[in-house]
Order: sequence, then structure tokens, then C-alpha cells
Amino acid sequence: MRSLLKAFYLSLGCVTAAISLLGAQARPARAQDPPQKPPRFAAEIAAYEAADQKSPPPSGAVLFIGSSSIRLWKTLAQDFPELKVINRGFGGSQIEDSVRYAPRIVLPYKPRMIVMYAGGNDLNAGKTPQQVARDFQAFVETVHAALPETRIAYISINPSVARWSQEERVLEANRLIAEYIREHDGKTAKLSYLDSHAKLLSPEGKPRPELLRPDGLHLNSDGYTLWAAILKPDILKLAGPEK
Repeated sequence: MRSLLKAFYLSLGCVTAAISLLGAQARPARAQDPPQKPPRFAAEIAAYEAADQKSPPPSGAVLFIGSSSIRLWKTLAQDFPELKVINRGFGGSQIEDSVRYAPRIVLPYKPRMIVMYAGGNDLNAGKTPQQVARDFQAFVETVHAALPETRIAYISINPSVARWSQEERVLEANRLIAEYIREHDGKTAKLSYLDSHAKLLSPEGKPRPELLRPDGLHLNSDGYTLWAAILKPDILKLAGPEK
């Protein structure tokens, strides 16, 4: 009897295993998770890193960072022959993108000064002026945690034809950032505010199409000539002489 029971349970186990195996084969394979998209601007940042490997930028330079107005500033080096400059603009970027990539395209250069132009894309994407100001504060805190002696100068968001409907929010974002800089410069951080906004308006207080590309947003060569002339005295003064 004991042998019969043993044989019965053994047969039952084999049948159960066979049923389980057939069931597993019958079930459709679980679909694999779709591949994750690379982070925004991953290719642009990787290209900068590759360029740095081939030709390391000088340390102690003045780093210009931000959105396409920085990226498209092709005459930056000749506009500031007195300074060693690094251009790390990436088009379409927001301030939070500069925060994210600071460990890769800011901190390694150990710049003595950073000039940032960003914030317009943030507002255009729906962020509030308050959020733009908070993101700038996050950038300051990220940089100064590693480089407390590096001065950070923020250029005001410029007026444009394409985004003139956002002018009220542009002015509010500029005001909030200028206020933050005024409250913290020389106390908890080295900060400066460079106001070019008003100087790029017409006498009637409107954006000037003759300074912009056909898209009504980005500066053309005449626009960059004027922008550089507006900013240069303050940037040279803040950066100090080359060491």
C-alpha cells in the first residue's frame, strides 16, 4: 500500500509540473519596458565633454552659459578679447537644465565668473516668474556649494517681438531675480545683475525688430553688437584683470 501511495503522489507531481510548464508556455511573454529617452540636451552636453577632452578649456575663465542667445553668440571671444571666455550655451534650455548639468559643464572649469542668460524659455514653457527665480537660486546654490568664490552674473531676460505678449511676466521674473541678487550679493554669495532689457527697447518702449532675426526672438548681428556694448563695461569690471 505504501508503495502504491508513493507511486501515486509521484505521478501526481509529474502531472502538476507538466500542467504548470504548459501554462507558462501558453502565457504571452511580458512586453519589455520601452527604452527610456535620454535626458534633455544629453547629446549637446556629451559633445561639449568630448570637445573638453580634445582641448581642455582654461581654468579661471569667464563662463557664459544659458539658452540659445548664448549658444548663438558666435562673436563672443572677439567681443571680449580682454578675457578668456568659454561658451556653454545650449539652445532651448531652461535654468533647471543648467542646474542639472552644472557638475559636467560648469564646475569642472573652475571659472572665476559665470555669466548666465536664461529664463525666457522657462516662461514660454509655462513656468511662473516665481519658479524662474527659484530655479536661478538653485543654480546659485549648486555652483557656490563647490565654488564659493565664483561670481555669478545674471543677464536680464530680453524683450522680443515673438514673445511680447509675455512681457509682463518677463519683467516680473527680472524683478524677482534682481531682488534676490540685491539681497544676497556680498552677504551669502557673489552675485550681480546685468540689466540689458530696457536698453534693447525703442524710445516708445517696444522691442526693436531691426535687432532680431526673422523669427522675432533671437538677436541678429546688429543685436549682438549692441548687446555686447551694453554688457561689456560691467562684465569687464566684475571679472577683473586676467591673472
